[in-house]
Amino acid sequence: MTWTLKRTTQCDKCPWKVSTDPHDIPNGYEVEKHKALKDTIAEPGALNFLNTVPAMACHETHNILCIGWLFHQLGDGQNLFLRLKMMTCTNIEEMQIVGDQHPNFESTLPRIQKEKTNG
Repeated sequence: MTWTLKRTTQCDKCPWKVSTDPHDIPNGYEVEKHKALKDTIAEPGALNFLNTVPAMACHETHNILCIGWLFHQLGDGQNLFLRLKMMTCTNIEEMQIVGDQHPNFESTLPRIQKEKTNG
């Protein structure tokens, strides 16, 4: 069965953009909720077809995938289950990211939080 992405362009304040300060993300940004999104990141190369990884939703709109997360998981994130699912997506070729992207989930966290977790 085919399906369609409801949004194909990355939003202005996507946390996956290097230019976004997470504290500027609308709708009540909280560092602890951001950290909990680590659960949406697949283990690179894992063949985890029975226990799928939850998806990261866009912070601007409910029930829509985060395009920054999707771009990462289909590329460097190596989310194999998601790659298979995207084979039935009718508009994946329309997906667009905007600007430089973070290389991994940890770098999307606010700088103060990164310093605390690294030091």
